[in-house]
Amino acid sequence: MAGILSSVDGKSKFNIKNKKFSIVVAEWNDDITEPLYEGAYSALLQLGAKKDNITRVNVPGSFELPLAAQREASQKHTDAVICIGCVIQGDTPHFDYICQAVSYGIMKVGLKYEKPVAFGVLTTLNKKQALERAGGKLGNKGEEAALTVVKML
Repeated sequence: MAGILSSVDGKSKFNIKNKKFSIVVAEWNDDITEPLYEGAYSALLQLGAKKDNITRVNVPGSFELPLAAQREASQKHTDAVICIGCVIQGDTPHFDYICQAVSYGIMKVGLKYEKPVAFGVLTTLNKKQALERAGGKLGNKGEEAALTVVKML
């Protein structure tokens, strides 16, 4: 896999084989969130996680990510949570409210449970920008979210 993982220092050793991860995925804009999920999942495996230690939880949309992340982070066996979503700006201020609520909610989960909780939520002006960040010319932000939680562990 090219991209962010190729920039990881070869001397860096991540011992995550016994760590348990939850990836919470918004179903809204699934043409974007599925590639982001695949990027996160594949990156965890490449970094040393075991398949059996990665759980996927689906939620209807990005607004529901913080609640599901909180449920996952509250589990003693969960070491880190990755939140995957995509909010694309429309013609109303709905975008601003959703983005602020989701980012604040996800941040609160990490602080409350003192566990890494990654914000793998795209907040783009249009679908083209989202596609560029979901495996397109700007890489895969799902991979970056996975690397973030691993580094934080």
